[in-house]
Amino acid sequence: MSPQPASTQSDKWKAWPDRKLVSECLKGNEEAWSALIDKYKRLIYSIPVKYGFSPDEATDIFQAVCLELLSELSKLRKPEALPKWIIQITAHKCFHGKREKQRTDVTDPNDPSFEQSTPAQAERILREAEDEQKLRQVLAALPDRCQELIRMLFFEEPARPYAEVARALGIATGSVGFIRQRCLDRARKEFEKVGFL
Repeated sequence: MSPQPASTQSDKWKAWPDRKLVSECLKGNEEAWSALIDKYKRLIYSIPVKYGFSPDEATDIFQAVCLELLSELSKLRKPEALPKWIIQITAHKCFHGKREKQRTDVTDPNDPSFEQSTPAQAERILREAEDEQKLRQVLAALPDRCQELIRMLFFEEPARPYAEVARALGIATGSVGFIRQRCLDRARKEFEKVGFL
């Protein structure tokens, strides 16, 4: 088994609750800012992808959202609402980006290719983004070994055989099922905490 890299200062900030992380960001702590962006980068980037933007366009939206976070974070009244606030900012940027793209790509609004973003579609995208963020939050709350085991068994295609998982984690093959169940039980408790179950 390969040794785990030592925790960095950024990892320390990332593990903090959002209230403390936001407080440090507002004090101008650059490491806290880096940790905040690192913690939410997948959430931010996933939304423009769901809206159908190209990777380059999604990157532009990601950067615009990060700039808005930098300039508007002090206006956030409840730091616990940070993920939802980020989702709203990103969705807003996507909506305006989509409208601008349609305006420049298609000149006739009656053209069938002029797609109106429906509220139901936007609502579905936001709900998916919230659910994915809760999943990331739950996984981040689990011990490293559980995160790795769950990733190998449930997020890789195809899932790894138990013998391979055991080798990667440095445990006996017969222990994988038991540890898997303990990790899933811990995950279930975390899901309940975030209101996902």
